[in-house]
Amino acid sequence: MPENTQTAPHANTPTGYGWCAWHQGNARGVRLISVIEQGSGPGTTGSHFACGPCRHAYDLVPLADRP
Repeated sequence: MPENTQTAPHANTPTGYGWCAWHQGNARGVRLISVIEQGSGPGTTGSHFACGPCRHAYDLVPLADRP
């Protein structure tokens, strides 16, 4: 009986696709880096996401990976 020499397909894991705040463009695999919040009243709120190459180039750590 011949053996299977093909590798198993990768699992269908979701990948984030969005705006990278560092290189100012759309990218696959963005991760949340920082959240801007204001305590009370109207103001600026937002989030900064970064793609893999920018996380590596700028030594950014996603919020989910911080201690």
